[in-house]
Amino acid sequence: MPLSLYEVSIPVFIRTFGHFSKFLDKGRAFADEKGIPHSALLEARLYPDMAPLTAQVQRASDTARFAPIRVAQVEAVSMPDTETSFEELQARIAKTVDFLKTVPPHAIDAGEETEVTLKTQLFSMTFTGKDYLLGFAMPNFYFHVTTAYGILRHQGVPLGKLDFFGRG
Repeated sequence: MPLSLYEVSIPVFIRTFGHFSKFLDKGRAFADEKGIPHSALLEARLYPDMAPLTAQVQRASDTARFAPIRVAQVEAVSMPDTETSFEELQARIAKTVDFLKTVPPHAIDAGEETEVTLKTQLFSMTFTGKDYLLGFAMPNFYFHVTTAYGILRHQGVPLGKLDFFGRG
């Protein structure tokens, strides 16, 4: 039986946000244990021209949210990028997951051939719904989750590969 677009996207986003939430919890606990201001982790970057931890969470959320909005053409949920604390980042993750749980599987699957045009300040690209999900949204989502993980590890948070996969 072939996999559906829904199966390879929405449940994956939801499951990964569960892991992501746990390693943010570990980051907060580490900061508290070591007497490190939360802002030191939340504003940390892997390199000066890269976005900080807060933005990595926001971009992962945006990518997961925009996937069904663009492919299934479901109604958008507004989430301004205003988070400045672990609590606010956790609330954003929860709101994103709640939204993803409302996406009808048939709507994602029906969007396989939907034209998705992605425009940024740097480029414009047009995809089919399938190519957008598999070739852009999923890799972009994992880029931001992995970068957030890397920021926390770089700051000394005791995370391992199993944490990334939800087994830590």
